[in-house]
Amino acid sequence: MTGFDLARLLAERGGERYDLHTRHLNHQLPRMLHTIGFDKVYERAEGAYFWDADGQDYLDMLAGFGVMGLGRHHPVVRQALHDVLDAQLPDLTRFDCAPLPGLLAERLLTHAPHLDRVFFGNSGTEAVETALKFARYATGRPRVLYCTHAFHGLTTGSLSVNGEDGFRDGFAPLLPDTAIEMGDIGALERELRRGDVAALVVEPIQGKGVLAAPPGFLGAAQELLHRHKALLIADEVQTGLGRTGDFFAYQHERGVEPDLVCVAKALSGGYVPVGATLGKDWIFKKVYSSMDRVLVHSASFGANAQAMAAGLAVLSVMEDEQLVASARHTGDLLRTRLAALTEKYELLHDVRGRGLMIGIEFGRPKSLGLRSRWTMLQAARKGLFAQMVVVPLLQRHRILTQVSGDHLEVIKLIPPLTIGEPEVDRFVEAFTAVMDDAHGGGGLMWDFGRTLVKQAVALR
Repeated sequence: MTGFDLARLLAERGGERYDLHTRHLNHQLPRMLHTIGFDKVYERAEGAYFWDADGQDYLDMLAGFGVMGLGRHHPVVRQALHDVLDAQLPDLTRFDCAPLPGLLAERLLTHAPHLDRVFFGNSGTEAVETALKFARYATGRPRVLYCTHAFHGLTTGSLSVNGEDGFRDGFAPLLPDTAIEMGDIGALERELRRGDVAALVVEPIQGKGVLAAPPGFLGAAQELLHRHKALLIADEVQTGLGRTGDFFAYQHERGVEPDLVCVAKALSGGYVPVGATLGKDWIFKKVYSSMDRVLVHSASFGANAQAMAAGLAVLSVMEDEQLVASARHTGDLLRTRLAALTEKYELLHDVRGRGLMIGIEFGRPKSLGLRSRWTMLQAARKGLFAQMVVVPLLQRHRILTQVSGDHLEVIKLIPPLTIGEPEVDRFVEAFTAVMDDAHGGGGLMWDFGRTLVKQAVALR
């Protein structure tokens, strides 16, 4: 073998994938996948589907945690990347002003006309880190507020505003921070009175649990923050770019104009990692206040040509295919059909969300037989019932979903924005079959649940 041959390498070594991860990467990932029966081998992907070696299709209702907003391998994004590679641009010289970053910034800002400038990094957590740094510098204050149950990333700064102890444990000390309950204006005002708060960072709809900000909260928080000379940061890493039926989720509430907005995930087109922090002119001018500070915040791979080309292609596709309106329409249809099932299944407690970001919550049933089984699972580990639904959706119906967070009885649906009624039909029919089994007399699901209990105990 001479030279590098990717196809041959994959053909020769691709079958070792789980062993390679066990030996050289995060060894707990293959262990977890084997435990819950997610150790599939997918051969190819397109749009909202995967295919295995036997040619069976799998419906993707996870979209790579929201990265695949356009689905996989969209032809327009693929062509844009071919074009930018073929152009052999003098990329990342560091001492020029390339056109593509300016064009993408200009295009992004049309969707947030109250904002003026953009910083490009490589991921969602970098976008949040940028917002935290800029807010602290612009206000001269150290402390950032966040909401309980929040997720803003896993690097040290964004971890400081992460509402899940499981992610934070063992990584202290972190930045000065304080958590408040989403919607608790009184708590926000008490913290602001201390005079040391730079900003509140908030997901308009939290990914963990799919919990939306209460009506009026973002507007009231914005008014209160500005009165105390603090900033509002909207984390739109998962909710942005049409996911919730608006281009940005904060736009659902009239009059809300965050000082900084973080985006990533879907902007990549699923190909080249990219993150962006949009902000007001005065904030950027304070951070970059002189030529001496021109590189005070930068990223080696930020604004690279491939990422910028992918981002421009994504925004063009979204406009041409009217994906924001499509997400609103398809999301309303899916949520309405699922919500109707709450009358039929006592284990199904709530269906919520906006657009194509939907949470399906399970809860304690009323009938004695189901309640005893539910209690058994809860005693072992909260969240096992949701996992009991996720696994047969994949194993029996070939639909990929996820539990919305550790110890939560919530499934989150964040499919590609390109899905339509056929995918809604397929999911609702499969979900109905799984719930029929769960409410049946014996039920394969409960047998699997007992297996999960044993595994949960063994893993403690």
